[in-house]
Amino acid sequence: MNQNDFKDKCSECGCESLVFDEDAGEVVCSNCGLVVESTIINEGPERLVFDFEDVEERSRTGPPISFSKQDKGLSSEISTDRSSFFDKKSIVDRYEMLRLRKLNIRVTRQTNVHRNLSFGMRELDRLCDNLKISPDLQETAAVIYRKALKEDLIRGRSIASIVTASLYLALRRANVPRTLKEICEASTRTKKEVSRCYRLLLWKLGYMTPIDDPVYYVSKISSNVGLSQRTQMKAVELLRESKQKRTTVGKDPSGMAAAALYIACLQLNEKATQKMIAQAAGVTEVTVRNRYKGLVKDMNLSLVRA
Repeated sequence: MNQNDFKDKCSECGCESLVFDEDAGEVVCSNCGLVVESTIINEGPERLVFDFEDVEERSRTGPPISFSKQDKGLSSEISTDRSSFFDKKSIVDRYEMLRLRKLNIRVTRQTNVHRNLSFGMRELDRLCDNLKISPDLQETAAVIYRKALKEDLIRGRSIASIVTASLYLALRRANVPRTLKEICEASTRTKKEVSRCYRLLLWKLGYMTPIDDPVYYVSKISSNVGLSQRTQMKAVELLRESKQKRTTVGKDPSGMAAAALYIACLQLNEKATQKMIAQAAGVTEVTVRNRYKGLVKDMNLSLVRA
């Protein structure tokens, strides 16, 4: 019984002044001392709380709902681990437990939707583990995939491609600097197939994604090359100035960030070749060279020609 489910007054004397004993888990009448209810579950937080975060962390309300799990983390599972309780059971009882476990698995995965979710969430968990994606972004991708499943967008398409497209959409909405090529390399599907599913999700589910800002890619590329913080700040300044002049419209953000870093290296005399920066950005040297020439021309910079 929960804490809020006990009676409002004493059944013996009719007194409405009831006291809840947290240590004993009992509701006691303050007038006659009758134990009105016993074995009450206290769902509140621990006693030693000092701020709101402690209240949230120490609340005893069970695990939170997780959309990245097939059953949202709320279903029960019959375990057959070798425990002392299981060892004391007879052979008949053991076989009965195994039979019940098998039936429970069949019931929870009997429909196509449950089997689809089971495979999709496993694939999403594998992708997030390989790409080191945070749990909150994994939850967002799971919500997008569940919406696609509800709209029947999986029919006739690969589950892995929809999962990969959902993850890429979640990353785009959170402005996380991950390219589609990088995500497809961790997936089992091709870039063409994933991009087609990504456009389908945008069209059918009505999502709006922000335009990629090259500034978000500067830190990732510079850390892979090993550039200084001063060079990163100079590249960010160049990109913000070029954004005001609208020279970054329609350009690949990775290529623009790589070109800005290369210009910053030339201005600050930091050693970094176009090949090093291009490999860290995941683009070709030709792309870095063309974006470099475009930035130098549009911003009237006097640098050594590439």
